[in-house]
Amino acid sequence: MLPALLPSEPVFLPVQARYAGGAGPGAREGEHAITANNRWSRVQLTFRHLPAEAWCCLEVRLAWTAEEEGAQALDFLLAGFDFLAADGSSLDVEHVPGLARSLLDPHSAWIAGPACQPAGSEFVRAAPVRIAFGVPPQARGLSLTLRSWRNTEGVTVAEPRLRPGTPLGAGAFRRRRLGPQPEPLRHGLVPGLGLVVRGQIHAARPDEHAARVGLVYRDRDGAEIPPPYPGTVAVPGLGAKPGTEEPGEGAKPALGAAINLPAQPQARRFTLDLEPPPGATSLDLGFCTWEEEGERLPAVELLGPPEVALEDRFRLESLCGDDLLDAPGFLARLSARLDRDPGAEAAWIPGPGEAGAAALPLARARSLRAEAERPVVLRPDGSLSLRLAGCPDWALPESPDFREDPFRAVPSRAIPWRLAYHSLTWLLPLAEAAPARALSLAQAWSRANPWGQPADPLSLHPGALPARAEVWIGLLALPGAGAAAPVLTGEAVRHGFALAEIVGQNTFGQSLHQLQAAAALLALARALPRLPLSNHWDGLARASLRDGVPILLPADGHFADSSLHRRLDLVTLGRALREPLGEAAPGPLVAARTEAALSDLAGLVDPGGRLPPFGEVFSGTDDAGWIGRLRGSTGLVAQRPAATPTATASSTLLPDGLSARHETAGRGWAHFACTFAETSPQGHADCSSYVYAAGATRWIVEAGGSEQVEIGAARHYLLSARAHNVAVIDGHEPVAGRGFHRGSLALPGAVAHAVETTVHGPGFRHLRVFVLPHDLSGLAVIDRFASHEGGSLTFRASAQLAPETLAAVEGPRRVQARQGGRRLGLVPFAIAGRVAGLEAVIGRGDRPGTMQGFVVGRPGILEPACTLRYTVSGRGTVCGGLLMAVDGPAEDSLARVLAREELGRYLERL
Repeated sequence: MLPALLPSEPVFLPVQARYAGGAGPGAREGEHAITANNRWSRVQLTFRHLPAEAWCCLEVRLAWTAEEEGAQALDFLLAGFDFLAADGSSLDVEHVPGLARSLLDPHSAWIAGPACQPAGSEFVRAAPVRIAFGVPPQARGLSLTLRSWRNTEGVTVAEPRLRPGTPLGAGAFRRRRLGPQPEPLRHGLVPGLGLVVRGQIHAARPDEHAARVGLVYRDRDGAEIPPPYPGTVAVPGLGAKPGTEEPGEGAKPALGAAINLPAQPQARRFTLDLEPPPGATSLDLGFCTWEEEGERLPAVELLGPPEVALEDRFRLESLCGDDLLDAPGFLARLSARLDRDPGAEAAWIPGPGEAGAAALPLARARSLRAEAERPVVLRPDGSLSLRLAGCPDWALPESPDFREDPFRAVPSRAIPWRLAYHSLTWLLPLAEAAPARALSLAQAWSRANPWGQPADPLSLHPGALPARAEVWIGLLALPGAGAAAPVLTGEAVRHGFALAEIVGQNTFGQSLHQLQAAAALLALARALPRLPLSNHWDGLARASLRDGVPILLPADGHFADSSLHRRLDLVTLGRALREPLGEAAPGPLVAARTEAALSDLAGLVDPGGRLPPFGEVFSGTDDAGWIGRLRGSTGLVAQRPAATPTATASSTLLPDGLSARHETAGRGWAHFACTFAETSPQGHADCSSYVYAAGATRWIVEAGGSEQVEIGAARHYLLSARAHNVAVIDGHEPVAGRGFHRGSLALPGAVAHAVETTVHGPGFRHLRVFVLPHDLSGLAVIDRFASHEGGSLTFRASAQLAPETLAAVEGPRRVQARQGGRRLGLVPFAIAGRVAGLEAVIGRGDRPGTMQGFVVGRPGILEPACTLRYTVSGRGTVCGGLLMAVDGPAEDSLARVLAREELGRYLERL
């Protein structure tokens, strides 16, 4: 059972308001005016006494003027969240459900412009805005900042308040509690250089000696270098000091070298400027309490993984300065700063054998994702054509300046094309046919892109930079790379510095980009064994993978993203890391999590060879073939036995989704899948959405879409609830939240699965029940909404038909869908309340906030498709849904199941 709902009252109101950049109080009480002054105009509201570890929903009313020109902006205003401890100190929490990490504020969410608000808002020039988020366990307050961003005129925000909701599920926040026994983390060192470690600890009560960090330096053989160390204290306790005789029975052992970590205030940031002793090549850091086993332990924890970096003079910005260094010049400056003799950097250049021995995990992952591609076409006359990101062939100029943007007129193509172009991954297949040309183009790119002045700023995007870092290694492995080797090595080292800062600072947090950066850094460390930084880079990469993989591929199956394709990308990277990681940590951990997630994904592929298209979807991929390559086989569909006269059925229940399939000879396969994974304002509002196929025909589909190709209004639509098969309370857009499987009920010839969601915010309780016949000849979707305040209540739900489907509305209560000679009947019904309307929407695109009736056809292209919208109204509690069946007998059978008393009692009991 789920924990009981928190009461919708009290509502938390701000206790303080501050203004800056031209913002000020509005004309009425509770109103705040924000001028058009990007970033600077802002109101800061302080809230106190928040419930820890619960969902909370920010509610505010946004109003704008008729002259506003930024109505289409998806980043119209920025809401920044700074969570506060009990004493008012800021908490640097690494991840908050529902929010994204940002630079101006610790966490944030965008507020879309007027044209993106729901229907009707354009007439009153005002709309309600809701943002749901999880309150960290250490938080007792919140500093909320509402900032000007793309607005061109002044706007007002009125009546801001926070409503508490349901408690968060277990594991929503990763806790790093400190105890008496540290868990040492090993970091590689650069001989002669210091290390900077930054982080934050939180203590339940302020304490000058809240925690400590123990240090053990080791030489190249792994032997401990005894303290004292610069900047540390040694606490011998009652036992012997390190290196002397063993302590007697009952004596306390020496604590070795340590640095005190105070927590005054409660949330205290720390910076450790560490000076390794001579001969040290690695460092073991262990965070723990001062108390020992058996003593009463204080509640102290790290709020995130500590940031690790070299001393400031070895940051990339410091090394480059204001000079536009070429790649060999960068190597020379690094050598000089390391106090090497002039020309010593030549010893760092790897031979073809050394570079060729380094595994390239990102390149390996690309090969596992798709069959051999031909991104480069070498013509008989020596000219080249590039075939990138699914775009048409483009003739590469003889001397490109790398500012090329041939598809600029179509942004949905231009951005992924430019990322692929500047990743330079196409140089590796070119090198197989024309190595000299590949080396020449690589050097041309290096000349055109001195650090700090890129030919195309998109070349620094995390979708391009890690992949390009591997390209330099691949080209260094060419036998004829000799003359170009200084340039290639310089670029590899320069990219390594950029990746090390990304990885060490956890720049992209819990994301695939962060793991890709770590994988590329690991490859660079292996390919440059004589570079003094290789040991340091290897340690950074392994630490990042050890910390990030368990979060993105959790053991309990509660993923933070509904996209199965994104999970498959993570699994693919994990498989590609098997060779470079080996048996050393975190190799076994990555392998175990990868295999478990791959097994689950393989069970979700439908009989037609596709993964359910929830969240981000990579159009045009062969999902079954992709998974088959990961499993070392030729494909999942080919492995299945041919259908037999005896029907076969199977179902899979995961912590964040459900699927079922049925195959019968002559009738074709049927398939159903739904998702109730966590959602966020930056992700797809698809919690409780579903897809359905019968007779080997896909009937109910998802709109699809991927951030790689969609932008603007199309992107906003594809993220919204209107693009998904979900139910929405009239006038209330869904917010961040998740779903929980509440149980199943066996019925004659069918089974009912109940899912409860939190995506409709405090004040409402939502339950969605799927009734599945054993043969999947039909499907019933039931939604039940209850309002804690009573009164009238209306919900609208959508079912999106495949684009090739012909739909005919046969009356107020029936739609007939036809496709390829097959039919599907759809009938809305009410259990509590009444059916208040049925309509078909196809290709509505008057404003971003009302777009509906589109699915993604080709990548980046929206194709009109019929979306059925049905409405159920009532008071207090409303319950109803949609019945669909492939023929009359199936419809009659399913209707009898819905009429059974045990199903009614089940709905009432939940």
